[in-house]
Amino acid sequence: MTPAQLDKGNRFRALHEGSGAFVIANAWDSGSARILAGIGFAALATSSGASAGVLGRRDGSVTRDEALANARAIVDATDLPVSADLEKGFGDPPEIVAETIRLAAATGLVGGSIEDAIGPGKELFDITHATERVAAAVEAARSLDLPFTLTARAENFIRGNPDLDDTIRRLVAFQKVGADVLMAPGLPDLAAVRTVCAALSRPFNFMVGIKGRSFSVAELTAAGVKRISLATSLYRAAMTGLLQAAREAKDQGTFGYLDAVIATPELNAFLRD
Repeated sequence: MTPAQLDKGNRFRALHEGSGAFVIANAWDSGSARILAGIGFAALATSSGASAGVLGRRDGSVTRDEALANARAIVDATDLPVSADLEKGFGDPPEIVAETIRLAAATGLVGGSIEDAIGPGKELFDITHATERVAAAVEAARSLDLPFTLTARAENFIRGNPDLDDTIRRLVAFQKVGADVLMAPGLPDLAAVRTVCAALSRPFNFMVGIKGRSFSVAELTAAGVKRISLATSLYRAAMTGLLQAAREAKDQGTFGYLDAVIATPELNAFLRD
């Protein structure tokens, strides 16, 4: 741990204690991290889906070493606090999850999230085992010599089990064993968000861009949300621009996309020599 990492950990923790909600932007490489920092975001996160996309793979196919290397590049690109999408902790046993948290901190991260799903497209861990895994992550985070903000995710609504009551049971269980932030991707509407937030006493993170769902910062703040993450949405927006421009060039033989792209000097203003 360095004084700079300690400062980042304290700043990240303070963002969760302020009034209103804040947006944490998900970067996928050093360049995107520099741009997001340059336009004024207060904190960054990684995205498992975006980091997989950078490697030409689908979400869930990145190893722990690869994920942490991607996180290290993002950490090193800016002075902002960075939290990582650590999927299920890259292993089922609690001791592996704990090791992942310690390795994440050694990478320079000041936060990370742990999911309660066995893997992409697979079912959830039973609530007892899921809670034991979160408890191990919390214990590892508390053993560090810096504030490490641990987020616990209940994956029901994106894993084929859209049960709000079970989602809340899981989040409350994770909260009881010490998770700093709670998260439930895919909640269907603001009423569900309000219900979840009312059941919790710790900050709730809403993830935008799941199945097209989007609510404003004002709406989410009013519902009780403290942190708003962007998941893969910025990466997908960038890839949408790539596909549209490349298809125009290939299929139409025109280059109209150039009228809307950022100029090189403006882009370079965000980047290092």
